[in-house]
Amino acid sequence: MPLIALTGGIASGKSTIAQRLAEHGAVVIDADQVVRDVQRPRSPVLDAIAEEFGTAMILPDGSLDRAALGTRVFGDPEAVARLNTIVHPAVRVESWRRFAEASAADPEAVVVYDVPLLVEARVDDPWELIVVAHAPSDVRLRRLVELRGMSEKDAAARIASQVSDDARLAVADVVIDTSGSIDGTLRQVDELWDRLPRLIAQR
Repeated sequence: MPLIALTGGIASGKSTIAQRLAEHGAVVIDADQVVRDVQRPRSPVLDAIAEEFGTAMILPDGSLDRAALGTRVFGDPEAVARLNTIVHPAVRVESWRRFAEASAADPEAVVVYDVPLLVEARVDDPWELIVVAHAPSDVRLRRLVELRGMSEKDAAARIASQVSDDARLAVADVVIDTSGSIDGTLRQVDELWDRLPRLIAQR
């Protein structure tokens, strides 16, 4: 089972790459969805979040108030670290369960883990390849403002809160330059898919 990590900063085009890889036949596992699933109502993770950060983090229907939690921890490295201590171990266990499930269904499947926090939390896992979606921060800021309606101040704060581009590029086996057109990005993904057997064999 070739296991590939796909990462990139906010508005880097990572989702476009993941979708194209899925079209080629890869099994894409979304780390953000795994996080949402381990934080489901009445889960041990959600109970621990409520205990650590207060019941105000829980909506009346028992689900996580993601906006409230984001506001509570944003810009507070100590709070982020406490949250990560709760969430990351559960995400690791569940993601590996899903990798194994995909492999059992098709031992030859290419499994792609779409994971924003690779450098922060998962860089040492046994990936066959690490693929980084990369666009300069000014391009990503413009996308956040023009496509997501964020203010420049908020967009800049979101980018600044993430690990640096240099840190992501330092762990990359393959870099997809997403700063140009979508067609250009997709062409690079197609080329990567064609080269995957050779790249993996060289590891």
